[in-house]
Amino acid sequence: MNPSVLHEKCVLVLNRNWQAISIVSPAEAFGNLASGGASALDIHGADSMNPVEWDQWRLLEVRDQDHSVGTAQGAVRIPTIIVLKTFARVPMYQPKFSLKSIWMRDQGHCQYSGRKLKMHEASIDHVVPRSRGGATSWENCVLAERRLNSDKGDRTPAEAGLKLTRKPCAPRAVPITATLKNTMGIPHWDLFLMVA
Repeated sequence: MNPSVLHEKCVLVLNRNWQAISIVSPAEAFGNLASGGASALDIHGADSMNPVEWDQWRLLEVRDQDHSVGTAQGAVRIPTIIVLKTFARVPMYQPKFSLKSIWMRDQGHCQYSGRKLKMHEASIDHVVPRSRGGATSWENCVLAERRLNSDKGDRTPAEAGLKLTRKPCAPRAVPITATLKNTMGIPHWDLFLMVA
């Protein structure tokens, strides 16, 4: 096994209500298991998922489809899903302010022309320019075509003959579960994720 696998984010974490709340590395998952804070799911097909404690997990057979880590006592299967024993909440996710987050909030559309942009065509425009006291905030920034943003300069949209397609606002916080994606195609994760 490649040692870097221990630090890849490839283990889904469920709260005690079996709701997805995080993706961690095998090293972090093993820490939770060994400390008694979590159980690992021993998965056999779509209808058999049994929580297993660390003492029993270490003894499970490593199957062909499993990844494992070598230890002094032999190979130990890397779990794909762990369940925390006491944590019941679903944390909320509030995006950090950035071009990517503005892009997502505005769904990749210029807020002046309505045109769908490629990332390299996009920029953040301050509706009220910074030179006039405009804040760098969700409520004052929009996605704009670079060319339009450059032409607008330090003018307001009205002064530049532009009109916003919608008033900017901070995106709502969402349950962290909504942000987790199965980008690696790990079997059984989709049972716990909000798949679009």
